Amino acid sequence: MTAFEKKILSFSVVAGLALCVPQTASAMHIMEGYLPPAFCITWGALCIPFLAAGVITIRRLLQQHRKAILLLAMSGAFVFVVSSLKIPSVTGSCSHMTGTGLGAILFGVPATSVLGIIVLVFQAILLAHGGLTTLGANTFSMAVAGPLLTWGLYQAGKKLKLPKLWNIFFAAMLGDVFTYCITSFQLALAYPSAEGGIWASAVEFLAVFAPTQLPLAVIEGILTMLVVMGLETYAKTELNELRSEKGGLFK
Repeated sequence: MTAFEKKILSFSVVAGLALCVPQTASAMHIMEGYLPPAFCITWGALCIPFLAAGVITIRRLLQQHRKAILLLAMSGAFVFVVSSLKIPSVTGSCSHMTGTGLGAILFGVPATSVLGIIVLVFQAILLAHGGLTTLGANTFSMAVAGPLLTWGLYQAGKKLKLPKLWNIFFAAMLGDVFTYCITSFQLALAYPSAEGGIWASAVEFLAVFAPTQLPLAVIEGILTMLVVMGLETYAKTELNELRSEKGGLFK
């Protein structure tokens, strides 16, 4: 077993332990039964094209670059760990990082959506974090919308020739913030304010999570940047294999 493979194994063990720790279920993921059935179905339907494209992307990637499975596993473990570390918010709910920005930068949005839904299913079952009926809504915000903005910002930053690490930092940070903007909008659609409607309700939800989520978004940007620095040191061969992939980190 190579040194890099040992690091991946250790990371996976940490992720597994983190998922097995019982926690109070009052997290930012929309909880079980909180959304009306029509909203659950609609958000789930919006995720289907991304998930289908993700399965195709991952299958093709592993056929062409077998060693990429190590980076996929690491990206999934990263999402597991950082999205399971929650801190109390001002309403008794919790805020947490998403971790999906790293996958979006390395593999693009479709593959990240598959990693994200796997994480969300395990969190819903093992941690009561989120829910199965709200899986579609949570997947769209955390594994589609957030990664989509991260990927778009990163690609724009490359065209503008921004320093790579700063580009990664801002893309991951703003992708995290956007995830919570989408979640607030999802909640506002289901529960519009009596005075001001959907937009007033969205602002109220955003105000609830902003005090804790904005610092976490900065931390996620830093962590993503540090992980990429580590990969450039210990997994340069695997990263180089991604050069031919559209939107890959080193394209």
